[in-house]
Amino acid sequence: MTDGNIEKLAELFPAVITESVDDDGNVKMTVDFDLLRQELSDHLVEGPQERYRLDWPGKRAAAFTANAPIAKTLRPVREVSVDFDTTKNLFIEGDNLDVLKLLQESYLGKVKLIYIDPPYNTGSDRFVYEDDFAEEADEYLRRSGQLNDLGERVRANIESSGRFHSDWLSMMYPRLTLARNLLASDGVIFVSIGDAEAAALKHVLDEVMGASNFVATVIWQKVYSPMNSATQFASVHDYIHVYARNASDWTSNLLPRTAEQDAAYKNVDNDPRGSWKAADATAAAGHATPSQFYELVTPAGNRFTPPPGRAWLYTEPRYQEMLADRRVWFGADGNGRPAIKRFLTEVKQGRVAQTFWPYSEVGHTQDAKKELLARVDFAEDDTVFDTPKPTQLVRRMLALATSASSEDIVMDFFGGSGTTADAVLQQNAEDGGNRRFILVQLPDDGDGRKKGIPDVARERIRSAGHAVVEAAGLTGRGNDVGFRALKVDSSNMIDVLRKPDDTAQLLLDELEGSVKADRTNEDLLFQVLLDWGLELTMPITVERIHEHEVHVVEDGAVIACFDDSVSAEVILDIAKREPIRAVFRDSGFASDAARINAEQVFREISPATDVKAI
Repeated sequence: MTDGNIEKLAELFPAVITESVDDDGNVKMTVDFDLLRQELSDHLVEGPQERYRLDWPGKRAAAFTANAPIAKTLRPVREVSVDFDTTKNLFIEGDNLDVLKLLQESYLGKVKLIYIDPPYNTGSDRFVYEDDFAEEADEYLRRSGQLNDLGERVRANIESSGRFHSDWLSMMYPRLTLARNLLASDGVIFVSIGDAEAAALKHVLDEVMGASNFVATVIWQKVYSPMNSATQFASVHDYIHVYARNASDWTSNLLPRTAEQDAAYKNVDNDPRGSWKAADATAAAGHATPSQFYELVTPAGNRFTPPPGRAWLYTEPRYQEMLADRRVWFGADGNGRPAIKRFLTEVKQGRVAQTFWPYSEVGHTQDAKKELLARVDFAEDDTVFDTPKPTQLVRRMLALATSASSEDIVMDFFGGSGTTADAVLQQNAEDGGNRRFILVQLPDDGDGRKKGIPDVARERIRSAGHAVVEAAGLTGRGNDVGFRALKVDSSNMIDVLRKPDDTAQLLLDELEGSVKADRTNEDLLFQVLLDWGLELTMPITVERIHEHEVHVVEDGAVIACFDDSVSAEVILDIAKREPIRAVFRDSGFASDAARINAEQVFREISPATDVKAI
């Protein structure tokens, strides 16, 4: 991604591109920032200069967090997966900040739709996503200028809610920044939000996504029965901010026409072209030409002129053509004012989405709870989610932003109870689509009595899959209703960087291997997929070749053998298959010479193969 940005700068400002040497002695393309400043000297805003922006204590740390590297990986969890070897759906358990970073290479620019329903800011100390930059009260007050270095108040009214706004914004900022990278050029993001942070979130999205890529703010009528106990206003709606990755490349799909819209079209004169509706034969006179002002004579001999401020829709010659084509209607008795027949087959076969979504079309919160209870068997002492979203709401977004035939990837990195995955499975079942989902949810083991959130989501997805297959009968066998479960964990590699004085001679044997003892060959395979930027849903088969376990990813995209001792025969066999990439465990070679010999085998038999040892 960084290399791509440097290439874009090179196109705009070739003079600022230079070369330097990295820590390994390799020459790399770099940017001379001093020269870039000179190029933009008349358009820089620095220091205390006033500018239009949203700022808060902790914003700089939040921006740094988005770019800070992590030493983590994703490990497969087969036992909770469904159709692990064949599915193209992902369920990832872990902090979504880590997950978004880990997916940057594999899914860069590939996600068609992101929908998130982040935790709303409730103005309390209990905050689910405890990032390193979340602040305690004293630290916030000091950084916001309300306490001096001695801890003394410098303002009369100590702000309490500001810290919670800052923590919430600092949580959202890096996640949205990373999410933007994953969106396809014609992708779009929908973000649900309440009143407390709707305005601030829009400012953040303007900054991250670009104000020019703002599409709309939708109002969702979420409540079926408003609470009469409210002392001021009863809240009955949420907002959904919609931003495109590139607004110029994104066009919303049309929604299906309603029965009410079609009912307005009838065929009272048995026209062979089908149902039609009478439309006004005049237009506003502002842009009309002189030829649109004339006395119109009907077949019955009646004469009409346009009303004041109006002109005929067509010129007189064109009107005569329409008349001959039976496209003008004069009422059942033939004496009425002329109207134009608009045939149902000729109108737009769909409707443009509006910014108000009533619960009658997309469901409400009570619908959402009923759907969840129908999917998941909650115990009596389980607390059912307070704010689930109905699947109809997400399906509206799927209808607007995805295609049934394009294997569009749909992502939700605040996965919650799994509504988005449920909606994707339902939509695919209805229109025969092959959309894929990536769901991310923070770990939660429950408290021993109650189910953790990831367990609830996985149970819901399994139940939704069963329902889809049962409803489809035999035709449901081709539906992908599974998911490959992964979890965030520390790196598979051992930290072997030690000072000589810290390493005892008797412990040298323990430092020979570079892989942690509890990691499997499949763990290593998924780290390799991440390192190479490959999709994590590629089909995987396991073969036995010369008594070695060999993983084959998507017919040779990767062939991996992580056994502790790799024979020359298996290396030769893998090379003959000419895979795109081949990977081995470094400790699997008896010596450096054996590893060099293996590389030589590939250079002779399959020179295009990218060979790697970990």
